Amino acid sequence: MREESNLARGYELTGKVLSAPLPRGYLNYVGRILLALTETLHGLGAFTLITLGVAISNAGKKRVIMRPLIRAQIARAGLSVLPLAGFISVAMGVIIVAQTVYLLNQVGAQGFVGTVMVTVVVRELGPIITALLVLARVGTAAVIDLGTARALGEVESLEALGIDPIHYAVVPRVFGMAISIFCLTVYSIIIALTSGYLFAFLQGVSLSPGDYVGQLAGALRWEDFILLPLKTCGYGVVIAVVTCYQGLAQPLSIGDVAKVTTRAVSQAIVGCVLLDLAIIVVYLFI
Repeated sequence: MREESNLARGYELTGKVLSAPLPRGYLNYVGRILLALTETLHGLGAFTLITLGVAISNAGKKRVIMRPLIRAQIARAGLSVLPLAGFISVAMGVIIVAQTVYLLNQVGAQGFVGTVMVTVVVRELGPIITALLVLARVGTAAVIDLGTARALGEVESLEALGIDPIHYAVVPRVFGMAISIFCLTVYSIIIALTSGYLFAFLQGVSLSPGDYVGQLAGALRWEDFILLPLKTCGYGVVIAVVTCYQGLAQPLSIGDVAKVTTRAVSQAIVGCVLLDLAIIVVYLFI
């Protein structure tokens, strides 16, 4: 009887705790977080639509000016990142690909090498690591450049001269980062798969190069040739829009540049992860 009464008191106490109102300070904190999230999503959405509208309306204008700007962004976000991307790809090949091939060979599951490599490296790790690399190397620099220009009044000077800052500073970065991340991803995937197999082959894995390439080709689906460019270009658009939004969307002082850079990196990472999850859902339902 005593145990039953204690149990009843425990249930009664639990019910009171669950039905008790939350502390006002906690509700205020959650409300501020939700309000900030709503404002950020609204601002990013509006900035994305403005960028899209400017890119479409000015598609056939000022090509002589825009093409060099886009090429400069491709060189900054693509060519300058090639050595570091190659190093990361070799490391990924040795750490992930080689060990996976070796372990599958140890348990007699060589027939799954292609499926595992395509799923892990081609669809997931290759694109997301490349996007994060470009974000760390180029995205942060974009926030600092634009934030400093905003703080020093250079954006207002462009507007006074009749130059649209979105068309001049944002659109080239969107195209440059989208193209660069796609090309860097293909480059990184090839290096990772090749270096990983070579390292595994040196370890004595009894998987011939022909069988390895054949398994990779067999594991690729037609959707990969569509979704991989969409995913990587989407990463580029997300990184470019978020970094440019944080650098240009609001008045800044020099002291605010570091804060908005940190905020831009966090938001870009969240955006890339959400895009990746959306692509995974598409893979599951195709």
